[in-house]
Amino acid sequence: MDRRKKLLLFLGLMCTLNTCMPLCDNGMKKEGTQCVDVNECDETPGLCGSHAQCFNTMGSFYCQCQSGFMNINGNITFTAFDGQCKDENECDSDVEVCGRMADCINLIGSFRCICQFGYANTSSTRDCLDIDECEQAENRKEDICGSKGSCKNLNGSYSCKCAKGYTNYGNERTPCSKVDCETFDASSAASQHYVGLADLLSTMRNSCMALSNPNTSHGNKADGDALLERLLTASETILSSANVDTSEDMFGLLSTMENAIRLIGPQLRSNRTSMGSNETAVEIAVQKGRSPPTGPIHLRTENSALDTDWATAAATEAYPGFAMAALLSYHNLERSVNHSFDKLQGFEKDGLEPTFEIFSRVVSVVVSNPFTQNLSNPVILTLKHLQNKSEARYICAYWNDRGAWATDGCHQQTSNATHTVCGCAHLSSFAVLMAHYPVDQSFAVQLITKIGLMLSLLCLSLCILTFKFCRSIHGTRTTIHLHLCICLFIADLIFLVGIFQTKSEGGCRFIAAMLHLFFLGVFAWMLLEGVQLYRMVVLVFDATIRPLYLFLFGYGAPLVIVTVSAMIRPKGYGTEEHCWLSVKDGLIWSFYGPVCVIIFLNVFFFIVTVWKLAQKFSSLNPDLSKLNKLKVFTVTAIAQMCILGLMWIFGAFLFRKGSIVVEYIFTILNSLQGALVFIMHCLLCKQVREEYYNFFSWICSSKQRHFDYRSANPSSSQSQGSRSGQNTGESHI
Repeated sequence: MDRRKKLLLFLGLMCTLNTCMPLCDNGMKKEGTQCVDVNECDETPGLCGSHAQCFNTMGSFYCQCQSGFMNINGNITFTAFDGQCKDENECDSDVEVCGRMADCINLIGSFRCICQFGYANTSSTRDCLDIDECEQAENRKEDICGSKGSCKNLNGSYSCKCAKGYTNYGNERTPCSKVDCETFDASSAASQHYVGLADLLSTMRNSCMALSNPNTSHGNKADGDALLERLLTASETILSSANVDTSEDMFGLLSTMENAIRLIGPQLRSNRTSMGSNETAVEIAVQKGRSPPTGPIHLRTENSALDTDWATAAATEAYPGFAMAALLSYHNLERSVNHSFDKLQGFEKDGLEPTFEIFSRVVSVVVSNPFTQNLSNPVILTLKHLQNKSEARYICAYWNDRGAWATDGCHQQTSNATHTVCGCAHLSSFAVLMAHYPVDQSFAVQLITKIGLMLSLLCLSLCILTFKFCRSIHGTRTTIHLHLCICLFIADLIFLVGIFQTKSEGGCRFIAAMLHLFFLGVFAWMLLEGVQLYRMVVLVFDATIRPLYLFLFGYGAPLVIVTVSAMIRPKGYGTEEHCWLSVKDGLIWSFYGPVCVIIFLNVFFFIVTVWKLAQKFSSLNPDLSKLNKLKVFTVTAIAQMCILGLMWIFGAFLFRKGSIVVEYIFTILNSLQGALVFIMHCLLCKQVREEYYNFFSWICSSKQRHFDYRSANPSSSQSQGSRSGQNTGESHI
């Protein structure tokens, strides 16, 4: 009974709970005793994905794509589990979305309409309307068709109609430019000397007349590419049989080719055209538009290259609506123009006039700009040599209107064995010339120099040995002569070995500095000799000079001069032709300045010395032996000064461009100075001759004593002779 009551109580309780706390459906939540809607869009941001909007409903939600997007399943509404938004391409879904004469561009979630060329959207409607370019140009006072062109508006465009004698080269929206068809004159003098040139001129003239005649239909106007092909074919016939009679004829041929390229270029369809034949090759670049083009231009053929810019190629004053640049290379024309070099000047070397030879292909540069005589930015031409040759002088030249090669306005930038780079401030036909210099004279001078200097070095060696070991003449004067000969010996040796060693710049500068030092040393010791003679004549007692003072001046003064010169102008040591002081920057005066001062001082000392000697000879009791010795010293010193001074007077003109006679005189004097010093200071000196006599007498007596000893010992001689005979097969005599 109790158990039944408990069960009934439990069932009543469960019934009561089910009535008071009911369960809520999906999308609802319990608030108090009621079920309310859950806003899924707020509670879960991004529930519908990107480019979609979330909409809440009672107990649920749904998604819709934003404008410009669509559900991938095609339904307008969807949930996060059965849909996704993607971009809708309005341009494909509605071809008329932008209206007429407009292009549709799809964007992410949208689209944009752009009016076609010649149209604009100037109203509230979506249609693009035609622009009247002629009216706009007139309002802005622009001359879009040129001074001799009339503008006609078209639907979406305009066209220019040119007057007679003017053309826009078939480009209707290009200003009219004047063409001079008279440049293609088939009766010119040049056409009479070249087979096929008259036909080429006639073809170009007919094409020019058709272009400049407004009544000629487009069908009767030649195509630019076809015209270029005909030009190269005709030029092959002309150049293969060319027989140049005059330079003017060659100028006429080159002008015809350049004018034809200038006429054909704007008619080409492509922006860059390359074409060639057996005789020529050409590359042409063309840019068209209402505004002048900018940027660099690089054109290339097999044997040449051109670097310039569009500002140079385009006309600066009246832009014709296009710009053109062309590089035309001739394969064999150098044979026909390998002459007319007589106008070239300023290329002498060591007083010798060179001969010239064309050493590259001839090329022509053509641009649409008619003002090319003084370019602000020079064109850069790279020309390949006909042969590889490194040690040569290359010259950038052009063919002028007088039918001759010239160099003004062109200069060589760099050069090697295979190519030369030229910069030119005007346009024409160009080539690289090679200068040939005669070498027979310089070879003869070098031969005389080598033979003479070797003789001079031999004599100076004898002088040095004599002054060093001949004790009877030792003294201050002999010390001066010894070091004068040492300086002259070293200078001549360096001159013989290194004066022409110009390949190494550093080595050449060192050689020039050493020559500067030791030649100055020769003159410094020569000045000391003049001072010593003066002291011997004027100062009767204590005429000697301490060796320390001699060395300080004889070597110290030249060293100071060379050091200061090298610090001030180090690049003045060494030139392109010789390892000596440069004449151009004035460094040569660091040698000639001290030399002139020394010669002037020596002349002063010698005049005073001779005057004092004359006074002593006229005195009552002259010491004739001493005075005669001083007289000999003075004469030899003056003769020595004259030889060295005269040599360097001619040496002042040696390293300049002058007469070859000066070079021969300097070479002879330079070669003989060692021999003359040996004769004057050794052979003409009685004491030295006696020493030589004693020396050779001692040698001869030694040989005689040796011979007598051998004669007094015949057994020894026989035994030696027997051994010698056994070894050599000959009897000892």
